[in-house]
Amino acid sequence: MAEPRDDRLVREVRASQFRRRLANGVEVVPRVGRFYPRNMVADLEGFFSADRRPLRCLANDGDVLRVDLNHPLSAQPIDLEICLGENLPGKEERGGQVNDVAHELSTAGPGMQADLSDLETDFFGGDPFARLDPRPDTQFYQSPRNIQHLDRCARERITGIYRRFLRPGMHVLDIMSSCTSHLAIEHDSVFDAEVTGIGLNLAELESNPALSRRLVHDLNVNSTLPLPDHLFDAAVCTASIEYLIQPREVLRDVLRTLKPGAPLVVTFSDRWFPTKVIAIWEELHPFERLALVSNYLRFAGFKAIGTESIRGLPRPGDDQYADKLAFADPVFVVWGNKMAESS
Repeated sequence: MAEPRDDRLVREVRASQFRRRLANGVEVVPRVGRFYPRNMVADLEGFFSADRRPLRCLANDGDVLRVDLNHPLSAQPIDLEICLGENLPGKEERGGQVNDVAHELSTAGPGMQADLSDLETDFFGGDPFARLDPRPDTQFYQSPRNIQHLDRCARERITGIYRRFLRPGMHVLDIMSSCTSHLAIEHDSVFDAEVTGIGLNLAELESNPALSRRLVHDLNVNSTLPLPDHLFDAAVCTASIEYLIQPREVLRDVLRTLKPGAPLVVTFSDRWFPTKVIAIWEELHPFERLALVSNYLRFAGFKAIGTESIRGLPRPGDDQYADKLAFADPVFVVWGNKMAESS
């Protein structure tokens, strides 16, 4: 158990105590179900002013906020597996000493992806899908971008994740595809899958050796995929979900194209094109992004939804940022299945 739950840590505070304006001038509105650093609430009795551990907003009536200061996993049984290898950055490289690794890992965000049982998290208030660059995406992607956005360690982890869900001979849909699909479906050392890629740049898609079929289609203009029902055995979306301005509608149509029992696996990291990412994505803690994408899948009709995070692995020594960043790009995963239709 992360921590015992303490009902005394559910408190009411004046709305005026909430520091709405950040140092960079951005205004933050406390929304139900969302998490905020504790030091955004001034004069919080019993807590120090630099405490950035998360609190959750449970209610906002305009004058009073009800907030939960309990750990997001409080009273929940958890199993935490920690792998410490000699190649991981040491305490000197981190600039300090960690006395309790399990405590450090369990207080760095896990649990924030979990929904409240009796409240719907307000992800969609305001203008969550606004972007700095409102131009059509076809203009932004009119030139091919045949580059890797994530380091080798993260890409290998994504490939390993997809390997858990995919099998040789499957027909796979790669949503928002590009020059690589991060797949390693092999049968006797031969790539053995039929992969349909939907993307915005034909040259990128043509350079992707995993694809059997290539479709240029702007999902932000038309959320309906130009594909028949019940065609695919699985679908993947890699490092792209943060650009969709109609994500729930798109994933609902992805569900239509899947066979009963087929999984959708969404992976992402902490790198994106700043001018094209949706506004809410940058507002959220990484674990809240897991909650947001889970919300997308639930709305679309997926079931058996799960999440996973992979963080803290060493950055490859040959990476261009190896001398600046000790850790590899994190990988976050959300998956769900299309349930068999009842007869």
